[in-house]
Amino acid sequence: MEEITIYTDGASKGNPGRGGWGALVANSQTVCELGGNEPHTTNNRMELMAAIEALKYAATLPTQPIALHTDSSYVINGITKWVKGWQSRGWITKEKKEVLNQDLWQALVAAKEVCKDKIDWRYVGGHIGVVGNERVDTIASDFALGEKVTLYCGPRAGYEIDITVTLHNEEKKEKKSAAKSRSNAKAYSYVSKVDGQIKVHKTWSECEARVRGKQARFKKATSVAEEVAIIKDFSTR
Repeated sequence: MEEITIYTDGASKGNPGRGGWGALVANSQTVCELGGNEPHTTNNRMELMAAIEALKYAATLPTQPIALHTDSSYVINGITKWVKGWQSRGWITKEKKEVLNQDLWQALVAAKEVCKDKIDWRYVGGHIGVVGNERVDTIASDFALGEKVTLYCGPRAGYEIDITVTLHNEEKKEKKSAAKSRSNAKAYSYVSKVDGQIKVHKTWSECEARVRGKQARFKKATSVAEEVAIIKDFSTR
């Protein structure tokens, strides 16, 4: 049976900071890319916005089952596991707190219902070379950065990206795995660059306070040698 294929992604530069979202919606005849931005938002809100807008567009197409691909576990777990409990408790979590991003969760539930719940929520690893995911990541990031974005909407035959290819790039996957291992390593320090000034911080909270909401560069150092290398790199670029 034919299906509607969706890829969605969100981005936030600063988290919170400037944000963007991207999506592509395709059936056997057409492909339409979607995207937008917000001046101050979070990554999770942009992930939700991408899914909402993609489903709203899909609802305008002839009714078919939908395969929605996202690299956001937050979106998938929320819509398939958590949301029924939130609704039954009046949008309160098990910890007796108000659900974050309630407005967008309610909008996503509404969009899901319009599509008659014929949605297969599929997790896809981000930044590992899956072409559909890579494209919506680019759209979301470019919108977040204020770049000019050209969105395609037209015949499937004229779309240059073959979204039927869902294989990942093994080299990218290995690099992502290595980056994740590094992110879990104990920090020696954090280096930030804001307005051309470089500073070294002993804790992430100090670094975060300096860079949050600003155009900045920052990186964790796991050793003295790496701290020196980061400072040198930041000094030359």
